[in-house]
Amino acid sequence: MKKKILIFSGFFLILLTAFYFFLFSGTDYYKVKLPIMSYVQDFSFTNQNDKPVSEHTVGGKVYVANYFFTTCKGICPRMNANLAQIFKKYENDSDFAIISHTSMPETDSVPLLKAYETKMVCKDPNFAAKWYFVTGTKDSLYKMARESYLLDNPNNGNQDFKDHFIHTQFLALVDKNLRVRGIYDGLKPEELSRLSKDIATLLKEPAQQGAFNHSTFANNPD
Repeated sequence: MKKKILIFSGFFLILLTAFYFFLFSGTDYYKVKLPIMSYVQDFSFTNQNDKPVSEHTVGGKVYVANYFFTTCKGICPRMNANLAQIFKKYENDSDFAIISHTSMPETDSVPLLKAYETKMVCKDPNFAAKWYFVTGTKDSLYKMARESYLLDNPNNGNQDFKDHFIHTQFLALVDKNLRVRGIYDGLKPEELSRLSKDIATLLKEPAQQGAFNHSTFANNPD
């Protein structure tokens, strides 16, 4: 009798497991999703080729955002060298890009950004098409770091930007709908590996129609 009960119990458990698998296999319930951490606000910068770069440039793409300056001798070369490896992995995917923002727009002119791209990253023209080294006004660059990308301490506030300086190795991953989905340490191999996997995950997600208009609302994922 006990043997029959065990057999029927095992059979029932198998049926129950199969039922839930087929019930949710066509949905996202069984998947682990990356959180929505922030929304990217509208922006307008100038890249190393003296061309405008805005939210429309990367809308519908997955991209990585970071901050650096051309005269940096410490973390910036290492961080961007690591980003170059990430870029090479996805350079043939038209839905991937990188935006590297200068932390020193007062000195990092367009010609300097172009020289930096050539010297520190790669001479391949494909890089310029999808890896943007951008400059702009300091307040707009720093406001993006704090309010959109979460790459600087928001407690620093948005006043007197001239007295502030961003020097960070952290990277922000943005999805096709201009939402920040992850923050990563650009100097740690395990973090870079996680970034690469998360890029692959987000590239599979669809872009939502009309999603690029969200920045007119409050930058709060809740």
